[in-house]
Amino acid sequence: MDSATAAPSRSAFAHRDFRLYQAARIFMTLGVQMQSVAVGWHVYSLTHRALDLGYVGLAQFLPILLLSLVTGDTADRHDRRGILMCCYATMVVGALLLFGLTWAGVTQTWPLYVVLVLVGTARAFAGPAGQSLVAHLVPPQHLSSAVAWNSSIFQAGTIVGPTVGGLLYDVVHAKGVYATCAVMMVGAFTMLALMRVRTGRMEQAAPSWQRLLAGLSYVWRQKVVLGAISLDLFAVLLGGATALMPIYAQDILQTGPWGLGMLRSAPAVGAALIAAALALFPLRRNAGVMMLACVGLFGLATVVFGVSRSLALSVVALGVMGAADMVSVVVRQTLVQLATPPEMRGRVSAVNMVFIGASNELGDFESGLTAEWFGVVPAVVLGGVGTGIVVVLWAWLFPELRRIARPDDVRPLSG
Repeated sequence: MDSATAAPSRSAFAHRDFRLYQAARIFMTLGVQMQSVAVGWHVYSLTHRALDLGYVGLAQFLPILLLSLVTGDTADRHDRRGILMCCYATMVVGALLLFGLTWAGVTQTWPLYVVLVLVGTARAFAGPAGQSLVAHLVPPQHLSSAVAWNSSIFQAGTIVGPTVGGLLYDVVHAKGVYATCAVMMVGAFTMLALMRVRTGRMEQAAPSWQRLLAGLSYVWRQKVVLGAISLDLFAVLLGGATALMPIYAQDILQTGPWGLGMLRSAPAVGAALIAAALALFPLRRNAGVMMLACVGLFGLATVVFGVSRSLALSVVALGVMGAADMVSVVVRQTLVQLATPPEMRGRVSAVNMVFIGASNELGDFESGLTAEWFGVVPAVVLGGVGTGIVVVLWAWLFPELRRIARPDDVRPLSG
């Protein structure tokens, strides 16, 4: 089908490389999510300490932070598909190493953290390359649909992955899950290898500190992008409770690995439903106000999850969190792509990855640390309240966000 005649809701799928890329992301997302469930339960079963769960996030965030300038520049200076293939191959190695450590009966946690640093390094390079690659797979008029489907398919993987990972853990334990993850990641690598797109070198200037810092400088000047990604940073940093889910599953809700899988899948269910709705019915007005309101709802749902003692209520609260967060994700990703010149998308995406990594993996460390200090439930509740405060502040600090009608109306800055 010609892309010009494709229905708007599925226009992105008229393009072969976009279909292959989504298949690769499904395989990789399944593998990563299954692995995350296994690592969380594995670590907590070894130590029973919230802080050790926080270290799981910290080990994966540090490479994203420390390599952010290099990874963004790499995405702008080299073929983005080739970078992703190298990263996916590294992820396969990481899954095999986790399998080997478990098979050998290693009971110390530091070798697991070392492997997670390797995984974090691969993710640090994959993030900017993958985010900036999407714009090369579809024409500009289909990008908003592509971003929404990109998020929807990712969320589909995060629904199935944790559930399957939790069920597998009950049957074959950690080493069986890690082996399965490696197979899924090989499938992701194969899909990338079949793609035809070659982005080539987007940035022609010679290396310099000024050019390496250009992505950060551009985000600082483009206030609507700065507001969107920093809002997500502080909201998820404060309101995220992913790292503490093994504690909720085992000690508070009294379930097993299967229950942890349900908890990990619940946000993705809500997110996938909203992402599919946004793909079919894109935001046409008041997108900025809607984004702010949904982040506030995310904080409220976090509080409900924090105080819940019912598995059903906890799953519902997490589903609402995922649904609310997805509105922010779609608006933010569209803004980052369309409000950035093509030759700078890798570096700006790297800045975005630092913010995302800080909100997710560093947020996991923050959750583990505050849970160690104040207790698990108070840490989650305080985080949800903090998210609501952030929404009010950002609505005042970044009036550009409130004025966004459609996310695809924003254009790059000149000069």
